[in-house]
Amino acid sequence: MTKVKNITDLAKLAGVNPATVSRALSNSTLIKAATKARIVALAEEHGFRVNQMAQRLRTQKTGVIGVVVPLGHERRQHLSDPFFMAMIANLADAFEESGHDLMLSRVIPDADDWLERVVDSGMIDGALLLGQSDQFRAIERVAARYRPLVVWGRHWPEQVHCSVGSDNVVGGRIAGDCLMATGARKIAFLGQLRAPEIALRYQGLCMALAAAGVDAPRHLAVPMASEGMEQEIADHLDRVGKDIDGIFAATDVIAMQTLRLLADRGFGVPEQIRVVGYDDLPIAIQTVPRLTTIRQNIEEGAKIMAGALLARLAGEDTPSVQMQPVLVRRDTA
Repeated sequence: MTKVKNITDLAKLAGVNPATVSRALSNSTLIKAATKARIVALAEEHGFRVNQMAQRLRTQKTGVIGVVVPLGHERRQHLSDPFFMAMIANLADAFEESGHDLMLSRVIPDADDWLERVVDSGMIDGALLLGQSDQFRAIERVAARYRPLVVWGRHWPEQVHCSVGSDNVVGGRIAGDCLMATGARKIAFLGQLRAPEIALRYQGLCMALAAAGVDAPRHLAVPMASEGMEQEIADHLDRVGKDIDGIFAATDVIAMQTLRLLADRGFGVPEQIRVVGYDDLPIAIQTVPRLTTIRQNIEEGAKIMAGALLARLAGEDTPSVQMQPVLVRRDTA
């Protein structure tokens, strides 16, 4: 068998010029389907693989999507957080067919131009942000001139950037209604409010309780980072555990930690204290008892984000998408 080292060798075998081979292997519409199929078949037969670096230099495309996690609101939070891992796994699946690689970055936005540095680095074709953190203005500034940018997070009608996420206010209201429906009246919210999505969940909870004539919830600040989370929750429970009968945890991770600490202190769940989380991560069905939570469909959200970014890379414009959260009732409420 003739050894094929490069596009020129493959062109000789196919009886065409190298430019035709290059276009055929890059799936160009300028090449007839029959010719393209014959060249691809010859390439496969001879085990020829296009030099991706050379191809990217010719097309001025990197084939890489930047997945960026900005952590202005919680610098100690790690990428090992189950929410980030679930989102990254689903994004990897969503981009598999397009042939893009993902480049992951955890960013502490110490400088105003942190996002400009990412999108202007020349290393990526487009960017996905997993959360707005406290960087709404920086994201808006970049989105005004950089189109291939899609962000997971809240949506405001006047915003420039394309965002995908759940309606956090509605999710908070659903959580409050669920807790009250099970008899809870002395309700606490566990989470910190610097992240906009978390603040909106708390807002929704307050609205639900106010509409029912129930006292406003206690706000018990808990960090998003695993470091310090356990101790903060433990301190809160030791101080007010006997005075509450319902907990809305800002995330499933906080809820999972809370369930263990409640058990350590002899509180019955849901007999004494009902607990509702937010996200519906895989861990929600692994807790004891199984966690009642608000589902923001992460798998569907990742698909929407990927589709929106690919459309923007193709020159299209895409609107923001706000998904409706759903109550997943299990054992804790």
